[in-house]
Amino acid sequence: MAENVQDGLIQAAQVARETEVRKAANGVNYAAFGENSLEGKDLDHMVQAVPLAIAHALNRKTYYFVPLALSESRGSEATLIAAAYTPELGDQATCHRNLTLDGTEAVFISTRLLGDRFALAFEFFINVGHAFVDVAGVPEEFNTLVWAQALADVRGETSQDAWESRNLAVGGGANSGKIDSKPVIDEKAKSSFLESAFSDAVAIYQLSLSVDFDYSELREREYPLLAPQALAERLRLVARLFPPNSGYEFSIRYRRRA
Repeated sequence: MAENVQDGLIQAAQVARETEVRKAANGVNYAAFGENSLEGKDLDHMVQAVPLAIAHALNRKTYYFVPLALSESRGSEATLIAAAYTPELGDQATCHRNLTLDGTEAVFISTRLLGDRFALAFEFFINVGHAFVDVAGVPEEFNTLVWAQALADVRGETSQDAWESRNLAVGGGANSGKIDSKPVIDEKAKSSFLESAFSDAVAIYQLSLSVDFDYSELREREYPLLAPQALAERLRLVARLFPPNSGYEFSIRYRRRA
């Protein structure tokens, strides 16, 4: 690869050509490159956590776990990969970069930028969740549950996108107000909200299969986190629709044992 290396950076297309791609037992394509700080067994465990029914929708995706991924210049579509972490390159990197190569959608995830196993797993599963929604859409059963929660004004949401689109959907859009004491629904915002809520739920569900974490770790400053009971209802439905693979277990514990 030396001929294309400049300041420790390599073209993403070259990394994709020259890095061995593996296929997990669930069918997900993935590869590891460079000094990415990942133990092979930890990476395998994370990728294999994607339930079979979700993994089947990702057949055109390949996930590359690299130290850092960044754009060639501000606003550029070209993606560069750092074979090792440096603070200077870290300041320029993003959590992930997408690139289409020979009909395959490559997703380069910056392992050294994300800091720990929890953050890396969540970044991966968020990408998987969005990719799955793009292919499969949102199940009607999930739409019914989540929209009922929104109309009941359940506290909080699971992401900034879901929080903002939900507020716009339920009487906060261009046609805000009420007719016969009922809120006017912004249908475009409602559709965005349901897609965001579903991709979030799929991501959090997979995260729960891969690592043991406390729900409060997902908290953000910009919006209140969804009430635990409401999230549990969403996750139980997702688990029923997409059962865990062999060797993985889904469970919700409201209070940790001492």
